[in-house]
Amino acid sequence: MSDNNKVIIFDTTLRDGEQSPGASMTRDEKLRVAKQLEKMRVDVIEAGFAIASQGDFESVKAIAEAVQNSTVCSLSRALDADIDRAGEALLNANSGRIHTFIATSPIHMKYKLQMQPDQVVAQAVHAVKRARNLIDDVEFSLEDASRSELDFMCRIIEQVIDAGARTINIPDTVGYAVPEEFAYTIRQLIERIPNADKAIFSVHCHNDLGLAVANSLAAVGAGARQVECTINGLGERAGNASLEEIVMAIRTRKDMLGVETDIDTTQIVPASRLISSVTGFPVQPNKAIVGANAFAHESGIHQDGVLKHRETYEIMTAQDVGWNTNRMVLGKHSGRAAFRSRLDELGTTFATDAELNSAFARFKELADKKHEIFDEDLMALVSDTRAAAASEKFKLSSLAVTSQTGETPLAKVVMQVEGEEVQAEAMGSGPVDAAFKAIEAIASSEAELQLYSVNAITQGTDSQGEVTVRLENGGRIVNGLGADTDIIIASAKAYIHALNMLDANIQKAHPQV
Repeated sequence: MSDNNKVIIFDTTLRDGEQSPGASMTRDEKLRVAKQLEKMRVDVIEAGFAIASQGDFESVKAIAEAVQNSTVCSLSRALDADIDRAGEALLNANSGRIHTFIATSPIHMKYKLQMQPDQVVAQAVHAVKRARNLIDDVEFSLEDASRSELDFMCRIIEQVIDAGARTINIPDTVGYAVPEEFAYTIRQLIERIPNADKAIFSVHCHNDLGLAVANSLAAVGAGARQVECTINGLGERAGNASLEEIVMAIRTRKDMLGVETDIDTTQIVPASRLISSVTGFPVQPNKAIVGANAFAHESGIHQDGVLKHRETYEIMTAQDVGWNTNRMVLGKHSGRAAFRSRLDELGTTFATDAELNSAFARFKELADKKHEIFDEDLMALVSDTRAAAASEKFKLSSLAVTSQTGETPLAKVVMQVEGEEVQAEAMGSGPVDAAFKAIEAIASSEAELQLYSVNAITQGTDSQGEVTVRLENGGRIVNGLGADTDIIIASAKAYIHALNMLDANIQKAHPQV
């Protein structure tokens, strides 16, 4: 395809997506996601905000060193320290980008920055020049662009392009725009700015009014050639434009949009499952493209039509986006080679043989309980294995729960605390509540339970349950994950995983602070 017909896909799941409360990822989890995004042929991976914390810096650095076929990007405010830290994190990248930004709307300049427009322009130009001294690929964003004055945007964009910015991002930071208005803004900027042809125009839309994808596509129609988006639409508040919806709309309606992407769409569903598993944010069943019901037909009229001719009610195939591309079902007679091969196909690799052996042992245990093991089971099993491997202070030895009609449930738990066996028991309003209280009697974390979520991974009464437990303590929020065919055990695993993450005390500052 010609450069003018290609839309660059800029994935910000690891940066903006991670800003969702409770969605923080560990360094290893970020690496797994980044490798999946690379496998999907994402053009630019925004790996984090290098100055936000030491953890974010190390994640950006690790991803920059591991990813070879996508550009790795770090966000930075228009401040010297931010830019220098981003440059340091990207030092060993095969292809790196610094993405610097400053607010340009009257309300942000007056109340947040407390700066005059001339000062904002000067700082933006200085930031771009400093970034260009460190790296060739510099992107500049006008924060809150959808509420900024058009004349001022033209002025600042012209100057930052002269300073060396090669991508100009127009974010709808608060999800305020509507498609016709947003397209008009993009079109006006491209037409009015004298050196607009020296930069690629990008958009980054939030979903506060449910218009992020519509606004992004309208902008593409107006000349934008980069779209910033996230897997599953993950992001703070109502989220970001959904990558899978953007990509499949471009592919399905090429007749209207006239553009293409380089994305391998068969990797969309594996990426969606990975993000859901890592963050603990389940995908709603009716979510476009990746929801469980996205290609389901229950209406008799629809079923009849699809049986006669698929395109009567389907505008794309499930296989196009990665549903059911391989129906190999593993079981207790499956060997290590088949196990490893299927996980490779799902985008999951193991850093060491010990990690593979641990996961395979858990697979065999699961196969004794469950006749057929599906892809969803494997992804949950791997997440559970890694959660257990990351555990240090607390480990579950045994759990016994008594629950009977008319009686208060009782849980008895035995845990290893730094290698020493400790026991406790507690009553609760239900078996899970009793188990959590017994664990807390040992841990004494004083953490507040913010979320308890259970998802059946596959159909059937022998399905694994995947549990997410979100704990908050002293301003820190962590997600614990656990999976088991016994939902009480899965819940205990998730709670203990969260406790170990709190104990690790990895600080992550919010990038906007």
